[in-house]
Amino acid sequence: MELSTDFLIIFSLIIFVSSLVHGSIGFGFPMIATPLLAMVTDMKTAILYIAIPTLLINLISIYSEGNFLQAIKRFYPLAIIGMIGSAIGTQILIYSSSELFKLLLAFSILLYLFIQKFKIQMKWIKEKKTLSMVVFGLIAGIIGGLTNVMASILIIYSLESKHSKKEIIQSTNLCFLFGKITQIVLFTFHGSFNQELLTLSFSSLIIVVIAMFVGLKIKDKIPKESYVKVVKVVLFLIACVLIYQTMI
Repeated sequence: MELSTDFLIIFSLIIFVSSLVHGSIGFGFPMIATPLLAMVTDMKTAILYIAIPTLLINLISIYSEGNFLQAIKRFYPLAIIGMIGSAIGTQILIYSSSELFKLLLAFSILLYLFIQKFKIQMKWIKEKKTLSMVVFGLIAGIIGGLTNVMASILIIYSLESKHSKKEIIQSTNLCFLFGKITQIVLFTFHGSFNQELLTLSFSSLIIVVIAMFVGLKIKDKIPKESYVKVVKVVLFLIACVLIYQTMI
């Protein structure tokens, strides 16, 4: 089926804006691109369209923070757990609807922001590091497989674990990289990709590189003390979009 010019323009704009945001704060591409694309297509197709661009974005984000191999060595246990969860979530997505899970994700984000607002601490995350890593890694992977939005859950884990800005960016992107590879393998096994989809996905990589370059320049100008505030605002906006997407 030939894609319309209007869709190609909309797709390109979504890819550019999402990549720009991701480059500037270290996450956000799938969280912004997925619900926006799902407004003009279905959930599964939206995830398929941005699967390949997401891999490139994750790699660029991890590498841009430096110490690439050290980041992999430190966060690979969390990424592997997330990968297992992603495999479970993707299998569910292939055979069923994920609208209910999108709504649950939105409310989980709002709950976390409520906890932050009233200074309710989740001390068990830092005290029970192994347990919290398994719980959050698995939940993030499953929700990521279902909705393509893994970073929000991982950010909750990272903020409560007192990770630095660099650590948040590298851990979330590494987990999503592992999860996305798993998702692509499963989608390929089920024959979900076609020539049209692959052509558009690979063509969008040019837009991704340009937008990420601009975004990374912007990131360097964001003060460290403002980073967590920016993260929380983006999480709130994501929750609103997910609720809207589910209700319409």
